[in-house]
Formats: sequence, structure tokens, C-alpha cells
Amino acid sequence: MIVGLKGNIVHKEPSLVHIDVRDIIYEVFISLQTFSAIGKEGVSLFISQIIREDASLLFGFLQMSEKRLFERLIKINGVGPKVAMAICSTYTPEQFATVINNKDVNGVKKVPGIGPKSAGRILVELNGFSEELLGDTSSEGSHSLAYSEASQALEALGFKKESISKALSACEGDDTASLVKGALKLLQKL
Repeated sequence: MIVGLKGNIVHKEPSLVHIDVRDIIYEVFISLQTFSAIGKEGVSLFISQIIREDASLLFGFLQMSEKRLFERLIKINGVGPKVAMAICSTYTPEQFATVINNKDVNGVKKVPGIGPKSAGRILVELNGFSEELLGDTSSEGSHSLAYSEASQALEALGFKKESISKALSACEGDDTASLVKGALKLLQKL
């Protein structure tokens, strides 16, 4: 899995760049936010790799928060990489966190390719995700980030959201690993 690329830009368009990394050229899809922020020479991007039956696609981001937003968006039913990149192109992660906090359906509908039904689904699915996007560095923010990461890990293991939230609320710990361990012990008893 490719998680980052560092190299020289050999071709640049608003939606993609070609990056030469030690004589191998990668095509990386980017948002308009990333396009306007990168120069013409060297670049270092966080990468989200999507492997499909017919292609291996690379999506690049200058900010980790933008990558987190993209990866969270593509987990939503009906939101693919194209729509997720449209959201990343329309809003910075901080701006989109405000849209989420305000439950602004019209703000989400401004993104090309998103209708009222999809906008509502996106807001429901991302409820509570804005704290992670804003990257709060206080101890409370890092606790909520650890809680969110633990919740995602347990969900990936097949546990239901209701059971996860009950187990995590009973757990002690500040980091993701200790929260997951504690929750797993409690979930085995349920």
C-alpha cells in the first residue's frame, strides 16, 4: 500500500499530477486545494490508494486532514472517490467541518454531483467527525480522536455501533490501543 510520495512534478493539471519518484512516474489525482498549494518542482503528498478490479488509483493530499476527510467520505454508501474529491476541491477540511457542525445541507449541495438525498446522508454519516477534521490538539481533542479511531477499528471488526459506544464509554484510556483492548474485553462479555 502506497501511503506517501515524494518526488518531482513532471506534469500538472487541476485534477492530477505526474510525480517522478526515482525514475518511476506516478499519476496522482488531486483536489483543487492541493493543486493551488503545490509548486512546479518537488512535492511530498499523503497518498490514499484505491485498488479496484480494473485499476490502482492514487489520490494525493498536502494535508493529513484532507486525506482523513477523503478516506472517511468514500466509506459512505453512494460516495465514491470522484464525489469525495469534489468535496475536497470545494471546501478545505476546516470549512467542511463548519458545514458538518452547522448541519448545512445547502452547503453540501453546492458540491458538484451531490443532490439533496446524498447531502443529507453525508451529514448524518459525518455527525461528530468535525472534531477530528479540526485537529484539536488539546487533551480532550486527542481523547476524542482516540475514541473515534477506536470506534472505527471496532466497527471494522464487525461490531455494531450501539455496542461499540456502550463499551467505549465504560473504558479507561487516552490512546486508541488501550481503548480498543478495553472495549474488546467488554464486547466479548456481551
